[in-house]
Amino acid sequence: MTHRRMSLPPNLPPLGLSREESAEYIGVSPRKFDEMVADGRMPPAKRIDGRRVWSRIQLDKCFAALPDSGPGESAGNVWSNPAV
Repeated sequence: MTHRRMSLPPNLPPLGLSREESAEYIGVSPRKFDEMVADGRMPPAKRIDGRRVWSRIQLDKCFAALPDSGPGESAGNVWSNPAV
C-alpha cells in the first residue's frame, strides 16, 4: 500500500478513501472488501477521473447496517467468557 503524505489536520479525517484504506477502515482484507462491495454490503466507489474512491460516510452507514453477532455466535468469543 502506498502511503500518501497527509496535509490534513489530524482531527480532520479524509472524506474519500482508497480501496485499501477502505478495507482497513472497516477491518477486513482488500479481497473481502471487494466481495462486500460486490454483494452490496459495502457501497460502490465514486469515480474521480480514473480513480475509485469510497466515501467514509457511506462506509460508516454500511458498516452500521451489518448484523451484530447473535447469541449463538458468541460461544467461541473469549471476551464473552467471564472466566477468561
